[in-house]
Amino acid sequence: MRRRDRAWRAAGAALLTFSCVAGRMDVGGPVAVLAAFAGAVLGVILLVNGHHVQTAMRAERRGHALTAEVIHAARLRRRARPAPRPDDARQP
Repeated sequence: MRRRDRAWRAAGAALLTFSCVAGRMDVGGPVAVLAAFAGAVLGVILLVNGHHVQTAMRAERRGHALTAEVIHAARLRRRARPAPRPDDARQP
């Protein structure tokens, strides 16, 4: 595990701990508890996935998340079209 991955996982653990403590304090009513729950869920995601969360967010933001689907769709379109045969070509 690299230093960057450990840093992301440590940030997830800190966020999870902070959110759990904030949720137990029950200071801001139900809205604060929901925000603490959302923070705890994000902390668990960071704790489990590490730096892959950052990579996925960057790909989503730049439009690369659908690249595999676009390539696959183009391949299916090419297969659906019959390839021209050499004997069908026009002779001058």
